[in-house]
Amino acid sequence: MSTIKDVARIAGVSIATVSRVVNNGPKVGKKTREKVTQVMIDLGYTPNANARALVTQKSTTIGVVIPDLTDPFFASLASGVDKIARDHNMQLLLSTAQQSAESERAAINLLIERRCQAIVLHSKKLSDAELISLCDKIPGLILIDRVIEDIKDKCVWLDNEEGGKIAARHLMSLGHKQVACISSKYQIEDPTLRLSGFSQEYNKAGIVINDAHIEYAEPNQQGGEIATQRLLASKEAFSAIFVYNDAMAIGAISTLEDNGYKVPQAISVIGFDDVLISRYSRPKLTTLHYPINEMAQQAALLSLDFSCKKSQLKGNGYKYIPRMVKRESTTKRDNQVIPFQTDLYRINQATYD
Repeated sequence: MSTIKDVARIAGVSIATVSRVVNNGPKVGKKTREKVTQVMIDLGYTPNANARALVTQKSTTIGVVIPDLTDPFFASLASGVDKIARDHNMQLLLSTAQQSAESERAAINLLIERRCQAIVLHSKKLSDAELISLCDKIPGLILIDRVIEDIKDKCVWLDNEEGGKIAARHLMSLGHKQVACISSKYQIEDPTLRLSGFSQEYNKAGIVINDAHIEYAEPNQQGGEIATQRLLASKEAFSAIFVYNDAMAIGAISTLEDNGYKVPQAISVIGFDDVLISRYSRPKLTTLHYPINEMAQQAALLSLDFSCKKSQLKGNGYKYIPRMVKRESTTKRDNQVIPFQTDLYRINQATYD
């Protein structure tokens, strides 16, 4: 592998001159610049990004921290940051954290060690105080999918509570008064806020959603299946289900259909996030669109601005509102709410206990 010394020797110039060409510096004549550039091409010389950062004090990478590479939601987040990185001729450096404070801390430290000055961070486990401290130390650190009042200008987030309210208004407009909810066990605020907004809107209409109408499970398709089995095993009747996310909603639809309840004719189902699979489920899923790719691009631009010290004024950050996407899994309520055969579903439920 060729080095900067090889380039300097063959071009007949100093290492400092090669460095100035690499970094587009001044005081290099046109002919010398062209000669050095041609030698680099001939040798296949590629400047080391970390070495350049040491010289220029400018990072050539944008870092992003996400908890899961396989989740379509986080893949879309990373894709949004990557687009901005490419637009600015930079590289994306991705670090994963596995839903723990220690893991998130390690992922951030890895990016810092690689001299990332612009970082988009998805963090649900680190405390507000620690994140505030990190933002003070790293000007280009931007939080996504979370808002902290003291550093609101460095936050890009979704109004999850309003999303729950939008879902409730949609179901009420279709005449659904007896509804159930499926939420997540995750110790994060998103499911709590979505469920809170949904309940608040129904309460305003004089309809109380009590605990008997709510089931909790892991935020994946199997979780949706398990939670739906529990709802079907209860003595409660309902004509619609509001589900924490699309994966759980698709699991719920599968379980309802397997047990003889057509969606949406017998029971309507509404999800949240609008991940790609929601467009291809059968029936196609009615859901709330979470503009995570757009938010990620905004967060990446903001991180670049702060890392270059272009953004100095305290602001209100960037709040996004989810958008209703009406597809095929919700419809007007029938006059009769179907009573469930509870004995059958109690037997099925035992499989998951």
